[in-house]
Amino acid sequence: MTNPPVRRALNALPAPVLFVLSGISMYVGAALAVWIFDVATPAGVAWLRCLGAALILLLWRRPGRPAWRGRALLLAGTFGVVTAGMNVLFYEAIARLPLGTVVAIEFAGPVLVAALGSRGARDFAAVAAVTLGVVLIADVQWAGSPSGVAFALGAAAAWAGYIVLGSRVALAGNGVDGLAVGFVVATVVLSPLALGTTAVWGQPDLLAFAVGVALLSTVVPYVLDQVVLRRLGQARFALLLALLPVTAAVIGFVVLGQVPTLVEALGILAVMVGVALRSGAGTRTRRMSRGREDRRASDDLPGPES
Repeated sequence: MTNPPVRRALNALPAPVLFVLSGISMYVGAALAVWIFDVATPAGVAWLRCLGAALILLLWRRPGRPAWRGRALLLAGTFGVVTAGMNVLFYEAIARLPLGTVVAIEFAGPVLVAALGSRGARDFAAVAAVTLGVVLIADVQWAGSPSGVAFALGAAAAWAGYIVLGSRVALAGNGVDGLAVGFVVATVVLSPLALGTTAVWGQPDLLAFAVGVALLSTVVPYVLDQVVLRRLGQARFALLLALLPVTAAVIGFVVLGQVPTLVEALGILAVMVGVALRSGAGTRTRRMSRGREDRRASDDLPGPES
């Protein structure tokens, strides 16, 4: 059974707003992860994040037997492993390269998905604007180790896979249950990475931080992703992901007093133009299928009692 208040609240919010909320949650979670980096490996922190997300989602959802069998298990498990792998690769990359460089490289994944889902000149113009904006915002610095670049490229490929697989999980009508099952599978498959977390288990405060990272950086954003994926599809979803660096720039200005440079401001503007172009291109299709999408949206976030 669907949780009506939660469903109505989420369905009333535009997709860009959901992405802003998702971005805020992700960046607060990243701030908590910094505390764990001193005593655990980057891959170990990513595994803790996966473990925490699996436990939280299992307690919330308690997926039924069908979610653990056949094609549903295979799809959810693959999605979970790809998602966890994306986080591992990203953490390993930022341990070797500047964050701006890694973000710029990683965005090659969703931009590629958006390009493959494009249909006309307006779509390609949107992809070009978003690509330009992301590069400007990230302030790419091609410096660092070759392994760091390899990890960042791997994260980009995993991000593209996350979008494609996440769309299929969402459209299968088992989105949140699929997340729960997927993170359980990923936790088991990637369990050797737990060797890099031994120092954390004896410190309750760090374990609490790990749970916070899982909740804020994984559970909240990825649940919102499922809602938006089912509403918009993977191509427009990939473009809206470009709002994440925009959100980061706003948070940096409001919280840390980091005033964007002219180049960064131009990048933010380019991303906003790209998102507007792509959103406008899908207006007619969205209207034609609105009844069908409204019916699908009614199952976006099933409650734990279902």
